[in-house]
Amino acid sequence: MMNINANSTSDALLEDLSEEMIIDQVSNDLADVAPARSGGRRDLPQMMRKIPVTLTLEVGSARISLQDLMAIGPDSVVELDVLAGEPLIIKVNGTAIGRAEVVVAGENYGLKVIDLDGLNLDMMTP
Repeated sequence: MMNINANSTSDALLEDLSEEMIIDQVSNDLADVAPARSGGRRDLPQMMRKIPVTLTLEVGSARISLQDLMAIGPDSVVELDVLAGEPLIIKVNGTAIGRAEVVVAGENYGLKVIDLDGLNLDMMTP
C-alpha cells in the first residue's frame, strides 16, 4: 500500500515540475518574440509596399452562349460591352481600383490613369 502512495506522490511531483518547466519555457519564448513583434508593427506599411500585386487593365466582356463560343474562329469578332474610346477598368489582383486609357509607351502598350477611386493610397503612406 505504501508503495502505491509513494509512486503516486512522485508521479504528482513530476507532473508539477513538468508543468512549471513548460510554463517557464513558454514565458521565455513569449519574451523573446515580443520585441520582434513590436518592431515589426512599426514597419508594417513599409513592408506592405513591397508585396507584389498584379495590375491589369480590363478591356471589356461579352456574354455569349456556348454555341456561339464554339463557332468562334481566327477571323471572328466578338462585340464587347464597352464603347470604343471609353475608359477601361484598372484592377489590382482582380479588384477594380480606377479607370485608365491605353497609350503607347516606347514599344509597349501602357496605361494612362484617369482616376483611382477604389484604392486608399493614404493608408500606405508612412
